Amino acid sequence: MAPSTKTAADGSGLTEMSWDPITRIVGSLGIHTKIDFKRKRVAECYSTSSVFRGYSVFMRGKDPRDAHFITSRICGICGDNHATCSVYAQNMAYGVKPPHLAEWIINLGEAAEYMFDHNIFQENLVGVDYCERMVRETNPGVLDLAERTEAPHAAEHGYRTIADIMRSLNPIEGEFYREALAVSRYTREMFCLMEGRHVHPSTLYPGGVGTVASVQLFTDYLSRLMRYVEFMKRVVPLHDDLFDFFYTALPGYEEVGRRRVLLGCWGALNDPDHCDFTYRNMTDWGRRMYVSPGIVVDGKLITNDLTEINLGIRILLGSSYYQDWEGRELFVTHDPLGNPVDPRHPWNQHTIPAPQKRDFDGNYSWVMSPRWFDGTDYLALDTGGGPLARLWSTALNGLVDTGFVKATGHSVIINLPKSMTKPETTFEWKIPQWSNALERNRARTYFQAYMAAMAVYFAEKALEEVRSGRTTTWEKFEVPDQAVGVGFTEAVRGVLSHHMVIRDGKIANYHPYPPTPWNASVRDTLGTPGPYEDAVQNTPIFEENPPENFKGIDIMRAVRSFDPCLPCGVHMYLGDGKTLQKLHVPTGLSGLSG
Repeated sequence: MAPSTKTAADGSGLTEMSWDPITRIVGSLGIHTKIDFKRKRVAECYSTSSVFRGYSVFMRGKDPRDAHFITSRICGICGDNHATCSVYAQNMAYGVKPPHLAEWIINLGEAAEYMFDHNIFQENLVGVDYCERMVRETNPGVLDLAERTEAPHAAEHGYRTIADIMRSLNPIEGEFYREALAVSRYTREMFCLMEGRHVHPSTLYPGGVGTVASVQLFTDYLSRLMRYVEFMKRVVPLHDDLFDFFYTALPGYEEVGRRRVLLGCWGALNDPDHCDFTYRNMTDWGRRMYVSPGIVVDGKLITNDLTEINLGIRILLGSSYYQDWEGRELFVTHDPLGNPVDPRHPWNQHTIPAPQKRDFDGNYSWVMSPRWFDGTDYLALDTGGGPLARLWSTALNGLVDTGFVKATGHSVIINLPKSMTKPETTFEWKIPQWSNALERNRARTYFQAYMAAMAVYFAEKALEEVRSGRTTTWEKFEVPDQAVGVGFTEAVRGVLSHHMVIRDGKIANYHPYPPTPWNASVRDTLGTPGPYEDAVQNTPIFEENPPENFKGIDIMRAVRSFDPCLPCGVHMYLGDGKTLQKLHVPTGLSGLSG
C-alpha cells in the first residue's frame, strides 16, 4: 500500500512516513518512520499493533486439558506450533512421557508445517519484494543490470539470468510463484497425515497423539516429501543467486535491516530417546533437540541451557497499553529445582489492558517488550525470522548429527537424498557476517532444506517403530491439583514458549510467548527499541524513486525479512463478562413490541 506522508513537525527537516498495515498476512502491524531523504537513511522507527486479544486472560479457570485446543486458535497460520508447545507444557505438568512413535509423528507434523509455511512466505509473500515488477518500480537500474547478469547456478534451477529469476517471482503470472503455490498444497497434506487437520490439529494431545500409525501412513508422507526434496534442490541455488546479486548490484546493501547479532532460539523437535519432559532434566534433553537451543550475542553462543533460558525471560511493559502488575500475586516464587523466579517472568505475569490514545513519546502499541536478562542487561533478542536464529544456534552448538544433517560448529551441512530426477545433493549453510534482511531470507531457504532432510530421518525412525510392533501412540495421565509447566519449541517465525500454572486442577495462570512479541516489541522501560524498530532505524535507502513517489521497498524488505505476523503478538478481550448478542427479527415483525 502507499505510505502516508507528512513533514515532521519538530523542525528536523525529516519526512514522516507510515505503512499501516505493512504485512501481507494480518493487517494489524504498522511501521511509522522519520526519513532523512538528504542522507538517504531512516532516522527513527516505531512498530505498532492496533489489536488487543487476550488468551492470557480467558485461559484462567479452564481445564488444563483444553489448553492446546484453545491456544491453537491464537493464530490461523502457525496454530499447530501453539498446540504442540501447549502439549509440551502439559506433559511436564502432568508428568507424562509419550511413546516414541508419538514423538516421531509430532516431529513429522512440525517439519511439514515448517516446509509449508516457509515456502509460501518465501515465494508468495516476501519473494514479491524481489520480483521483476517490484524491482522495475523501485530500482530500474538494478533490473537493467539483472538482465545482463548470468545466474551462476542456472544449470541447477533453470533460469538463465537474474532478471529471469525475478520474472519467475511475479505474482500470479510468474512460473516459480505458481509452482510454489502447488508445493504449499502437498506440504499441507503432509501435515494433515500426521496431525489430522491444518492448522488446528485434531489428533494432538498431552501424552501423545491419536494418529493411527501404519506403514501406509508414512509411505504417503514420504511420497510427498520426496517431491519437496526435489523442489529444494532447485530452490537453494536459486535464492543464493538472487540474494548474492543484491550485494553486488547495490554495494552497501548489507546494511538494510541490519542489527546487532542478538538471536534467540528455544530449540525444536525432541529426541524421544532423551526427552522425558521433566523440568529437572530439561537442560539435558533440551540439548538433544534436533534444532539446538541457544542465545547468540555478537556471534557467540551465550547459553544452550533451557533452564537458564527460562529463568532469564522478563516481560517489560515498555511503551505498551497495559498497567503494571507490580505488587500483585506471584504465582511461582521458585522453579521445580528451587531457583528463584522473577516477578516479571511469564509464570507471574498479569495482563491488565489499559486502552489509550497512541503517543510515540509515551505508549503506542498493544505489544509488550519481552527481554532476556543475562544478569546485567535486558537483551532485545530477535529470531531472525526463525531460521536465522535456528541455524546459527544449531551450527554453533555442533550437537546435531543424524547423517542427514550435521552441525559443525561454524556451519550446518544438509544432505538431501537422491530424488526422481536429481542425485543426492549436499548444501552447507555457513554462519554469515551479518544479521540483516538478505541473510534472514537466505536462512529461510536453507532451513526448508534442513527440514526436508530431517523429515526423511524422522520417517525412517517412525517406520522402525511400526515394523518392530511398537505402535502405541498415547500414554495415560492424570491432571494434578498443583503443578507448573513450560513448553519450549520454535514456531515458524521463531521462539515459542507456553508457561502454565495449575491450582486446584484448573489453570491459574497461562502465558504463551511466541516470536511476534519478541520481534515486534516496542521500546522498553530502558528506552531500548524492539527488533523491527532497531532493524529499520539507520537502514539506508537505495530506492531510486524521489520522495513524492517513494515506495519504501528497503524498509519493506527489512521488516518482512522477519516474517511478521501479528495475531500472536496481541490478544482480544471483552472484559467483565460482557457478551455481544445479535438478534434476528423475522420479516414483517420489526414494528411489533412486547
